[in-house]
Amino acid sequence: MPGFRDHFAFAATSYAAHRPHYPAALFEWLASHSPSHERAWDCGTGSGQAAVALAGWFDQVVATDASVAQLASSAGTPGVAYLAMEAEAASLADESMDLVTVAQALHWFDRERFFTEVDRVLRPEGALAVWSYGLVSIEPYVDMILRAFYHETLGDYWPTERAMVDRGYADISLPYPEIPAPGFIMQADWSLEQLGGFLSTWSAVGRYRIATHHDPLPDLAKRLREAWGQQAHRVVRWPLIVRLARKP
Repeated sequence: MPGFRDHFAFAATSYAAHRPHYPAALFEWLASHSPSHERAWDCGTGSGQAAVALAGWFDQVVATDASVAQLASSAGTPGVAYLAMEAEAASLADESMDLVTVAQALHWFDRERFFTEVDRVLRPEGALAVWSYGLVSIEPYVDMILRAFYHETLGDYWPTERAMVDRGYADISLPYPEIPAPGFIMQADWSLEQLGGFLSTWSAVGRYRIATHHDPLPDLAKRLREAWGQQAHRVVRWPLIVRLARKP
């Protein structure tokens, strides 16, 4: 696909295994604001975390991504069709979708063109939901190490689009009137090894490795191990920002 930059092909398998799952309450709430539960489009699906959850509420979920590597790592789920296509040029029928979701991916899109596609494929009173999550939080001393790694070690290696995630999509205008979202809790009970797997999926880690011919994760793991303590698992949290807009 001309012009598509795949920031996660290097970690497609790890992405599927180590990215966090979204709270079940989110999908129940999204379904409650859908005009029907016939069909949903999860755009920028990656390895399909959101698409699999949507399948519990919709008869059919169309999960699309421009990354063939990511789609190849997705889990086969009844009711979910995985298709390789760009967000801005979807081969979907007019007014065929009750809900369009974009999980942690809107910052990669040409939003003006994507919103035009959304307007074409959404049914009247259909909804567009986008969400993002920021830097992980665990415990003050661990968080201090992670913030230094995020901002200082990897600072120059983040794609420019990442800044929109750091701002919680606050500077993005959605194309329809918005419906206020309740607060959702996004958390997991992880071991240090699971945290390391998640960090290995960061796009800046891949860019750092290519630019410096060095893997920054082993050094980070040593520092984290000292701060982690004797607990096998810790509660890991992410700030989850959800925005929902309904087509008139």
